[in-house]
Amino acid sequence: MADEQDQELVERLAEQSRRFDGTGNDPERNCWMAVHQHTHGVLPSEYDIREVPEDLYLAVLAHRRSQD
Repeated sequence: MADEQDQELVERLAEQSRRFDGTGNDPERNCWMAVHQHTHGVLPSEYDIREVPEDLYLAVLAHRRSQD
C-alpha cells in the first residue's frame, strides 16, 4: 500500500472515530473501535478480544489528536 493510500486510510478512520463520540468522548476507545471495524468488518462486542494492527491504531489516534 502506498504512503498516500495509508494516509488517506488514517484520515478516514480518524474521522470515523468521531461517530462514536456520542457514546463517550474517549479518543483512544473510539479510534480503537474504528480500526477494529475496519480490520474485522464489524464493531467489537463487549468481550471482543481480537487484535487490531497497533501501528494503524497509533497512526489514527495521533492524527485525531492533531485535529482536536
